Amino acid sequence: MIKREIRDLLKVYFIMGSNNSPGNPLETVEDALKGGVTLFQFREKGKGALKGEEKAELASNIRSLCKEYGVPFLVNDDIELALALEADGVHIGQEDEPASIVRGKIDGKILGVSVHTLEEAKKAVAEGADYLGIGPIYQTSTKEDAKGESGTILIEQIRAAGMDIPIVGIGGITAANAGAVVKAGADGVSVITAISMAASPLQAAKDLGTAVGLE
Repeated sequence: MIKREIRDLLKVYFIMGSNNSPGNPLETVEDALKGGVTLFQFREKGKGALKGEEKAELASNIRSLCKEYGVPFLVNDDIELALALEADGVHIGQEDEPASIVRGKIDGKILGVSVHTLEEAKKAVAEGADYLGIGPIYQTSTKEDAKGESGTILIEQIRAAGMDIPIVGIGGITAANAGAVVKAGADGVSVITAISMAASPLQAAKDLGTAVGLE
């Protein structure tokens, strides 16, 4: 997939698992899809997360919804699940298998890598990452092991270094601050609670789209 296509997919990137939504997770995801999210990542982690067959079933059902709405479906960390569901790609962190290994396992599928330094960014690109996840940009309570907020500094450093890899910002992002993240050099924003905990996930997705200039 070419960089321009990846940039477009990163505009409004929704991440969710069963424990991120107070209601029916399938309904939340479908509302978000109706609202215009451009990419979805299944992330089933943390307190109360589903395991085994329950996790696989939910992932499969969300995968079907994403297909219905024409939105690519990514899986966080779980390469086996991603391959079993014929997901469109995976997203990994620095604690997971090296990007070079994962790249070999998923072949031409989308590979996203979370990075926290310019060195990690350069390494991820060299090992085959299609996009970088940068964060937490702002304070977040969703990820239990999240590092302290760093603002948009790393995004600016990566762009100043001449790297044109697609970038998505994550962590504490809302429709109110999403524009600043894109202005700093990100191609889009990635959110969990800004959509999953919203009174209307559909409207929240629309508002984020407006904030990042999605037409």
